[in-house]
Amino acid sequence: MSLHQTISEGVKAAIQQLYSASLESVELQATRKEFEGDITVVVFPMLRVVKGNPVQIGENIGKYLVDAVEEIIGYNVVKGFLNLVISDAYYLHFFTSIKDDAQYGFKTPVKGDKAVMVEYSSPNTNKPLHLGHIRNNLLGYSVAEIIKASGKKVYKTQIINDRGIHICKSMVAWQKYGNGETPESTGLKGDKLVGNYYVKFDQCYKSEISELISSGRTEEEAKKEAPILIEAQKMLRKWEAGDEEVVTLWKMMNQWVYKGFDQTYKTLGVDFDSYYYESNTYLLGKDNIEEGLVKGVFYKKEDGSVWCDLSEEKLDDKLILRSDGTSVYMTQDIGTAIQRIKDNPDVGGMIYTVGNEQDHHFKVLFAILKKLGYDWADNLHHLSYGMVDLPSGKMKSREGTVVDADDLMVEMTETAEDASKELGKLEGYTEEEKQEIYKTVGLGSLKYYLLKVDPKKRILFNPEESVDLKGNTGSFIQYTYARTQSIIRKADFDYNSSIPAIALHEKEKELIKLLELYPETIENAAIELSPAIIANYTYDLVKSYNSFFQNVSIFGADTDEEKHFRVQLTGFVGSIIKSAFNLLGINVPERM
Repeated sequence: MSLHQTISEGVKAAIQQLYSASLESVELQATRKEFEGDITVVVFPMLRVVKGNPVQIGENIGKYLVDAVEEIIGYNVVKGFLNLVISDAYYLHFFTSIKDDAQYGFKTPVKGDKAVMVEYSSPNTNKPLHLGHIRNNLLGYSVAEIIKASGKKVYKTQIINDRGIHICKSMVAWQKYGNGETPESTGLKGDKLVGNYYVKFDQCYKSEISELISSGRTEEEAKKEAPILIEAQKMLRKWEAGDEEVVTLWKMMNQWVYKGFDQTYKTLGVDFDSYYYESNTYLLGKDNIEEGLVKGVFYKKEDGSVWCDLSEEKLDDKLILRSDGTSVYMTQDIGTAIQRIKDNPDVGGMIYTVGNEQDHHFKVLFAILKKLGYDWADNLHHLSYGMVDLPSGKMKSREGTVVDADDLMVEMTETAEDASKELGKLEGYTEEEKQEIYKTVGLGSLKYYLLKVDPKKRILFNPEESVDLKGNTGSFIQYTYARTQSIIRKADFDYNSSIPAIALHEKEKELIKLLELYPETIENAAIELSPAIIANYTYDLVKSYNSFFQNVSIFGADTDEEKHFRVQLTGFVGSIIKSAFNLLGINVPERM
């Protein structure tokens, strides 16, 4: 039983014995720093079942708990708040019980429990990944790791949007202007090469529109009649008809892009268990539409189009199949969701990491899957997130002003290099070792900056600010981790001996209280699908450790027992920083 449970049960027993009343729940919170105590019992909610002065009620409960609960050694009452003082022996015992647990805070999956599938990334194969994709990948990957730590089996997946008019635009531009160049002949990553032709198409398209307008066409007519657009539309029809030449070109250019994506994912530190391709899934869903018509979930209009009545869900009716029998995106998404469960029968729920502009789409998708009667449809979640902006403004991929993911990661490594050189603490390291540290710090700063914010909020990303060694930044936390490892290296004695009863400094007690919250923090982050909960817990832990470091002498402790304990505490704090950052996909350097 946890300390909070012990206190809750003690308070309930006190109310029963002292007032012959029963409490359903007890409200506990951390004691405010200006008052003596560790855990506070909020008395006010009890007034619903116990009549009287809240201060006197608090006094009576406090006396009862000191006698009945051995961990409680004192109390004080401030208005309607009962502040309880917990014994040092409890905190020492608790720390001893966790300090050697390499998996502390993590739960083991229960046999037979349903797995969770997390979808993220899901890019188009006509351009490289950009800053928005970075937030998407980091969120999806981190949420998957957090859910895994909370005791669930997790599958990481993505659907690659590898078909459609946007793909044909890059293909047409490469045919017209590429002169046969390849990633090998240019030295460019394949996704960048293909992306350049997507931009080239847009430039040519705009030029043709201007010429047509000059010759007397309206803007609307010019947009439809531009020759290069007509070529792309013709190519799409050929692809759909299985034209061998077009399909061969499509496969070649897509392979260039996949190889480029893989390099970006490797640098970013994310991975996937499975891949779905829209070119394989775009016809899925039609059989499910027939099933829905039979069940009465869908209905046909006179023109033959198929719709879903969502009035009960307070949503507009949704088109599921066009009158000519062709599918819409919703059709594909219905079919893909059902196919994923067929492929992974142990999956009991799915999380879609997609920007907030698709909020309505997912409300409709989930509502339709529930109407179709799938039990797993109750466990579908849209991990909706806000856009990422830079001080220079919104990104536009068609115009070639997109913030390229690879370029940004290189820039972050260079920014970290500048910051590290100012510190001047890497003497004796080889250039290769230094570059690895710069990369670790740069990418860690980028990831933390994007993950510390609630996913729903829009972010203004500032590269220089993210590498600041002061404040709530990844590099500040990494620097503190490096500090803990430096202390461990300096400890030239066996500090792992058992610790006898010692008096704890308030800073030591504060750290142990935070360590006690780690399992609960993982659980909350998994429920809320929010890496920000882990990020900000880690920042609080680091702030507390630095306060301990500045106020308590480790190697100058009065006794060997105190010195050994402080090194043990430092080592375990370091391991929790590393563990928490792993959940965020962030590495930590042994030295900075």
